Amino acid sequence: MALEDAKNLIDTGVTATGFKGPSFENTFSGVTTFLRRKFSKDLTGVDIAVTGIPFDQAVTNRPGTRFGPRAIREMSALQSPDAPYGWDYDVLSTFAIADYGDMAFDYAHTPEVPARIEAHIAGILAQGAAAVTLGGDHSITLPILRAHAKVHGPLALVQFDAHTDSWVDDDPGRIDHGTFVYKAVKEGLI
Repeated sequence: MALEDAKNLIDTGVTATGFKGPSFENTFSGVTTFLRRKFSKDLTGVDIAVTGIPFDQAVTNRPGTRFGPRAIREMSALQSPDAPYGWDYDVLSTFAIADYGDMAFDYAHTPEVPARIEAHIAGILAQGAAAVTLGGDHSITLPILRAHAKVHGPLALVQFDAHTDSWVDDDPGRIDHGTFVYKAVKEGLI
């Protein structure tokens, strides 16, 4: 596929026949997918599955990260026809990347969300793909870590944030955006 093919492409987020290569269709049109990758629930042959978890009910203040997955996908379309600046390889042609869509959940049943997140990520990992997650508030990180640790064992964690997310919280049923590091350490995940 090349730039001259753009005039004939119709929404590669739905119609692409593969998971590799740049997407040269208009970045302002079509279904909003991550880097204009194809939506797919079948991850056969996929190296990386990008999924969204639009959950922000655990924030102390300023909800809105529920719109994060959509916004990240929208902005990522601007990069879809270009090799990443400064890299000596084209990640879009090297890795088979699929957009796995957003995790579904019932917003009125907040206590169920962590288990659903863990199962959602476990489902991606079980298909042999790596999971890249677009969030959501920081409470989604603990069940993501749990799913990965069940497959890979204890993990290393690099975090860039304004606070450490390590507030003391010994209530395993409490869902909070500022405690995931504390709980992950206590559970032996990191």
